[in-house]
Amino acid sequence: MIAKTFDNVQEPVVLHEDLKTTFTGIVHPISTPDAPVHQYRGIKYASVPARFRQSKLYTDYPPQTDCSRFGPICPQPKFKSVEEELFGLTEDCIPDQALKQCEFECLNLNITCPADSTPDSHYPVMIWIHGGGNRGSGSNWVTDAGPLVQKSIQAGKPVIIVSINFRLGLLGFAASLALRDDNKAVGDEGVGNYGLRDQRRAMEWVHRYIQAYGGNPNNVTLFGESTGAGDILCHLHSAANEVAPLFQRVIVQSAIVDLEVPNVHQVSWQMSKLMSALRVQTVEELRNVDAEKLVVLGQSIRATDDGVFFRRSWTGSLINLDETLQHHHVEPHIGDSLVVELNGHSHHLKVPHRIHEHSRSHSRARHLQSASHQSVLIGDCGAESLLWSLPASLWTAAGAVKRIRAICQSLNKANVLLRAYDINAYTPADELPERLLELINDTRFAWPTELISESLRAERGGHGVWRYVFDQESPSRGLPHHAVDLMYIFDNVPLPTLPTTSPYDYMEPREDGYFYTPDDSDDEDYSPSSKPVKSSSCDRSTADMAEAPGYDYDADWAMPVVDDWTFARVRNAIQERWLAFAYGEAPWREDKVYVFGPEGEVGERSMRIFHARRHTQVWKEALEPLGMEVVQKLGAELCNGPPVDTRSYY
Repeated sequence: MIAKTFDNVQEPVVLHEDLKTTFTGIVHPISTPDAPVHQYRGIKYASVPARFRQSKLYTDYPPQTDCSRFGPICPQPKFKSVEEELFGLTEDCIPDQALKQCEFECLNLNITCPADSTPDSHYPVMIWIHGGGNRGSGSNWVTDAGPLVQKSIQAGKPVIIVSINFRLGLLGFAASLALRDDNKAVGDEGVGNYGLRDQRRAMEWVHRYIQAYGGNPNNVTLFGESTGAGDILCHLHSAANEVAPLFQRVIVQSAIVDLEVPNVHQVSWQMSKLMSALRVQTVEELRNVDAEKLVVLGQSIRATDDGVFFRRSWTGSLINLDETLQHHHVEPHIGDSLVVELNGHSHHLKVPHRIHEHSRSHSRARHLQSASHQSVLIGDCGAESLLWSLPASLWTAAGAVKRIRAICQSLNKANVLLRAYDINAYTPADELPERLLELINDTRFAWPTELISESLRAERGGHGVWRYVFDQESPSRGLPHHAVDLMYIFDNVPLPTLPTTSPYDYMEPREDGYFYTPDDSDDEDYSPSSKPVKSSSCDRSTADMAEAPGYDYDADWAMPVVDDWTFARVRNAIQERWLAFAYGEAPWREDKVYVFGPEGEVGERSMRIFHARRHTQVWKEALEPLGMEVVQKLGAELCNGPPVDTRSYY
């Protein structure tokens, strides 16, 4: 890294010999003399030849490339980001980034790195893939990488973080038979998945050119949240990753993804409906529609099984049947329905006809060479479904029961499900949303995350997968809602006024100088009061807490207090473990689950603790008999709320 000086201000510069240009960045505002951070913004990594065409790697730069400003982002609905909505921020807390939107110039990336990095540094690289569905960007202030890179420097594990922009919504994922023929006519293989292919282009750019910034192209970790985490799962199962893997490990945070990826025929009817709504009949007419009209449509369209993007051994599901069966020594007949035991759970699976016996062994062996060494860190938050509070509140008890029974198509299975989540036609209106949100959480996040982690572990011979649960509360919402982990990982969101000391700090320490607090215990019988830890502060009983100056027990007893110490404890724990993983270290023991929260608790716990924190027994009794396809449909429809024309009836 080179820093040129202009009027006593150092300007970061990278002389890139391969690209024959000089990239000029900025000193990140978070920089300090002991941990300086540089950032290069808006670097174009690929070009878009036309709407609904595959992007091309970009390498033609001018001699001087200004990287002091963020580049354009993909056109999207003009609302607050999902993260900002969930965090409950006021307008004065949200920076006005005013990012330009441009469909054909949105393929750019941002590089945040230690100021001392050089081509010989070979620092690990982390590529952030943002979530948000058809909204969001890699330039969002919420996930700016400055604080995390600075933390990596201070922790002695410096990393380089690359955040990327790619096509979203219909612009990034439209697919149909007509589009497939159109793409084939110009030499593009496959159809749809334009946003996924953009991400792959960004990985290719990083692999070729990141060394000039101090990064190691052979030590790359993908990490992402929500739909970004779902995209990472698609890359793990892609044909390109099978042949030429460009990353060594992945972190999957609260993935939103269809486990059964639809094929081109299945998504074509959606495109037909959208084209009818737009009053267009041909692909060329669709290309001429203003982007502003397209961005509000097709919000649920994502990955498509086009017969090209996914690997040859692909079964159509992100739960890899072939490797799972091998790991559990099951030899099925093609087309048979079977029950597979995974970590104590029974799963009803269908052996697809598209896998032929004579090619199974070869495809399995070839895949294991590329994917089995890609380690996985995966988990979810405790109250992800808060994202759908509004539609959940629109249901009536009778309407929800009727719809659940219709989707299950089995009165017996539906009744088991309704009893498990304590939902019936007489559920009080003030209690129904909470119970529906619990069901949505399990169908959309918790159970799919567990199935994915089990499947990935089976592919890797029982190793290489680390499981976590994030149950730490949001400082502003008091719940571990969707995306709350981003507040702790990136540490950019302004926090509400937090107490610098908690009521616990008013208790006199014990004579031996110890107090009881949640810590990094791995005791299977762990409880918050079971192990003493040396500290200058100490726990206190409820009665003692009530005596603390200024403590209002009646008002605060039900609301967890996220004070400065609690926030910093969880933030430091998750940052340190993410960085250790990027360095190829085991973040914790594989046979344990790592917990973040609640109330500041962090540490390894036994899987018995995991089963207590998640509804694993309910999944086995109520969800597994329905099958994943029905369960995901159930979750999606409950998230949508009752049909508009029936809400008054229900």
